[in-house]
Amino acid sequence: MPDPTPVRGRPPGLTGSALLAVARATFLQHGYAATTMSEVAARARVSKSSLYREHPSKSALYAAVVSDWAASGRDAMRPALDRLMQSPDLEAGLVELGDAILRGVLAPPVVAMRRLVINEATSQPAVAATYLEESWQRNIAALAECFEAMRLAGRLNADDPGAAAEEFTWLLVGAPLNAALLGVDVRPAADASSRAVALFLARYGTGRG
Repeated sequence: MPDPTPVRGRPPGLTGSALLAVARATFLQHGYAATTMSEVAARARVSKSSLYREHPSKSALYAAVVSDWAASGRDAMRPALDRLMQSPDLEAGLVELGDAILRGVLAPPVVAMRRLVINEATSQPAVAATYLEESWQRNIAALAECFEAMRLAGRLNADDPGAAAEEFTWLLVGAPLNAALLGVDVRPAADASSRAVALFLARYGTGRG
């Protein structure tokens, strides 16, 4: 009787998000200019012609990589926002949210992608604009919606929830993100979120918790 076990051949090539993950790793390793479609194709185990069918140019591949990355983190903050809305203690809820934002924004893969986009912003301005809109601004908008709901509930005195969301975020991440983008390992203090929340509530708090 013949052996029914299939013969193991070459692993199938990557497509879709798996291919984009390989391309992202290549861009991060070499930078945009030094990355070649040949290397991406080899790492993804596809032919160059197959790669070009899916992404007709290196710039198109780079744009797809950045958009895919932004989409993957689109709702990353949602669980923390939901916990804030359910928290009976506004200050404690904001501190927990602040810790989550710091962990997310300062995660090494996030910082690395931000550096890549910044480095290529002059040559790829449309991609930088997409990253800003689909990543940063979308998360700010989600936070603003949360703050608006809290304003309507009388828990925050924020007539412009979008501005409040921007200010809260920059109070948290401004200094450590600046250091991280410059390659300086400056970790936020243990009470960084607490101090940022205290300043935020001094401006927008109602005293109702």
